[in-house]
Amino acid sequence: MILHIIMVLLLQSPVPVQDEPVKPSRGYDIPVIDLDEDLDRHVVVDREPGQYLGHPSTHLLDDGKTIIIVYPKGHGRGAIVMKRSEDGGRTWGERLETPANWATSVEVPTLYETGMPDGSKRILMFTGLYPIRMAASSDEGSTWSPLAPIGDYGGIVVMSDCIQFDDGRAMCFFHDDGRFIDDSGKATGVFNVYAITSTDGGVAWTEPEVITTHETAHLCEGGLIRSPDGLTIALLLRENSRVLNSFIIYSRDEGRTWSDPVELPGALTGDRHQVIALPEERYFISFRDTTHESPTQGDWVGWVGSWDDIIHGGEGQYRVRLKDNHHRWDCAYPALELLPDGTIVAVTYGHWTEGESPWILSMRFTMEELDAMHSALLESSPSKATP
Repeated sequence: MILHIIMVLLLQSPVPVQDEPVKPSRGYDIPVIDLDEDLDRHVVVDREPGQYLGHPSTHLLDDGKTIIIVYPKGHGRGAIVMKRSEDGGRTWGERLETPANWATSVEVPTLYETGMPDGSKRILMFTGLYPIRMAASSDEGSTWSPLAPIGDYGGIVVMSDCIQFDDGRAMCFFHDDGRFIDDSGKATGVFNVYAITSTDGGVAWTEPEVITTHETAHLCEGGLIRSPDGLTIALLLRENSRVLNSFIIYSRDEGRTWSDPVELPGALTGDRHQVIALPEERYFISFRDTTHESPTQGDWVGWVGSWDDIIHGGEGQYRVRLKDNHHRWDCAYPALELLPDGTIVAVTYGHWTEGESPWILSMRFTMEELDAMHSALLESSPSKATP
C-alpha cells in the first residue's frame, strides 16, 4: 500500500527526477560531424540578390511529401513569403499568392496544425509583435485568411512552439520583455515566457499566462520536447543575455504547471531549438550555436542524444554542423520535418555566402547516414571530431 502511494505521487510530480549541475559546462567534448561542404544535400529554397530572406517555418502535410514554408522578406519584420515543395524538400516551387495584409507582418511567421472539434484540421500561421495576429487555412494551405488579431496582447517570436493534447487543448508559447504584451508596453529587462490555450482548434485563445521567468537570465523562444514515455513535456529555452547557458523547464501535467528553469550543459546551448523524436528514444535537435566555447559558434548545428542526457545534464552523443554561417550569430531559426521514410528535412536562413544577404537553404539527411559518419569519425581519429 505504501509503495502504491509513493508511485502515485511520483507520477503526479510536476517534474522528472533531474540532476542540476553545480556549474554547467560552457563547452562540450562530444564529436562534431561537419556537413558544411556536403553540397549534394543543399537545396536553395529562395534567394534574392540584395534582399534579406530569413526566419522560415514549415509544415508537412498528411501526404508525407508536401511541405509548406513561410518566411519574411527582412530580419523578422517584412512581407511574408510562402512556397511549397511537393517532393519532400528536393525542389521548391515559385512564390505563392498570399492575402494582401500578410505584407504588413512585423515579426517572424510560424506554422502549426490543430485538430478541430469536428475532426477536421486547420493550419495556423502566427505573427507578432502587438497585437499577435493569426491566419488560417482549412484546405491544407491552398487558401488562407488574412491576418487578424487573436486578442488584445502581443509578444515576440509567436509562436515559438505549439502542442495539442489528447483532451483537445492546443497550447502555444511565446515571450515578451514588456514592450509588446500590451499597446503601451515598455522594456522591463525581464523576460517572461507565456502560454495561451485554445479548446476549439485555435479559433479562440485564452489570455497569456506566465509559465516561467528568471531573475537574471533572459529566457525566450522555447522549443518543445516530449519524453519517450509520454508523461513529460519540456521547453528548451534560449538565454538571450548571453551570460548563462540555455535552460529547460518541465511539465508533468500537460502544461498546467511547470518546473523552475534549470541551466543546460554547453552542448545544448543555442537559440530557437526545434526537436524531432527518433527511434531508440533519441532526439535530433536543430538550433543556432551560441555555446560559449564552441568551434561552431554562430553556425547552424544539430544535436543527437537521449532523454537521459537532457534530464541528467549529459552532453549527448554527437553534434552536427549543418552549415557554416558567415556572420557571428544571425542564422538558424530552424524548421524541421521528418518524412515517412526517415528522411529529415531541415530548412533555415543564414549568411551562407560571404558578403551577401541571407537566403533560405534546405538540407536532407537520415539518421543512418549521420550515425555512420559518427562511427567513421570515431574509428579514424578522435582528433577529427571537431571541424
